[in-house]
Amino acid sequence: VHQALTRLMLEGMVEVIPRKGVIVKSVSLNEIMEIIDVRLINEPHATRLAATFADEADIEKLGGILDLAEEAASRMDVETQMILDKRCHCAISAAAKNTVLADLLKRLHERSLRFWFISLRDAKHHAAVIREHRRIFNAIKARDPDAAAEAARDHIESFRRNITRQV
Repeated sequence: VHQALTRLMLEGMVEVIPRKGVIVKSVSLNEIMEIIDVRLINEPHATRLAATFADEADIEKLGGILDLAEEAASRMDVETQMILDKRCHCAISAAAKNTVLADLLKRLHERSLRFWFISLRDAKHHAAVIREHRRIFNAIKARDPDAAAEAARDHIESFRRNITRQV
């Protein structure tokens, strides 16, 4: 339990108050925007690399995740969609063949997870996320690094607009 709390503290999810206890940190619009800014720098690069280096197994895995996500979205299954969203982003990072970048993006997505609950409350956003992920996937599959990077930027900006409306 101590190790888990330490990890949550290092990830910025909880705050340890000496001789008082542990509290879950509240959602901060400033923190959300900072995470989005860091994602805007790194994710387009990762998708660019994925479009360059992804092998057929990477593309097949990503396509399968997107198929499952479309099914979850049609059922309005937010929890499953969040899990698949994270798997989608991890699959793209893995396809980039850069383990340092993949680790950085994994940590950013873990910090973002609680914001996704806010973002995915909007039913229209479910469909937008699916379309955006498909656009990224199609660019990776077509081996078009510029289109992949642009699609990733648009996806993150869409998240920014949606989260700003929700908060």
